[in-house]
Amino acid sequence: MAIEADLGQPIEEPIPSDKDIEQSIAEAGAATYWIMANHQRVGGAVVVIDEISNRNSLSFFFILTGLQSRGLGLQAWKAIEREYPNTKVWETVTPYFEKRNIHFYVNRCGFKIVEFYNKFHPDPHQVSDQVHEEEDDDEMFRFMKVMGSESDYNSVSIHVGLIA
Repeated sequence: MAIEADLGQPIEEPIPSDKDIEQSIAEAGAATYWIMANHQRVGGAVVVIDEISNRNSLSFFFILTGLQSRGLGLQAWKAIEREYPNTKVWETVTPYFEKRNIHFYVNRCGFKIVEFYNKFHPDPHQVSDQVHEEEDDDEMFRFMKVMGSESDYNSVSIHVGLIA
């Protein structure tokens, strides 16, 4: 796993945890998708849509490890953006050590890093029982993407489908 390579040690539980994924799926306004390519599941996404404010969030997003770096994630993200054209702002978070995610969100998808959560500046949305004792466990970047009035992706042909 990428996280084990980055940290130089095996991890004991998956990141994100099953509990975190279940909470994302159960959240009000959540929409869950399989990312499909050639009729195969290659990833998944959970977005939380606020139809009133149009400030939406990406709670969970993945492409299977063996299929990364092939453009599938970017194609899937563009498809999600097209699915929610009224979105004013997209937000997401990722652990500080996930360099691959940071590159993806900033350099490929156009997000900006707007906040760094750490022990001196904890995530206000994180429940206190989720906070770990170890110093590095809670270090996360918060990303934001302000959408323009016109979609940048109207003319892009997508071969990756989202299945709710």
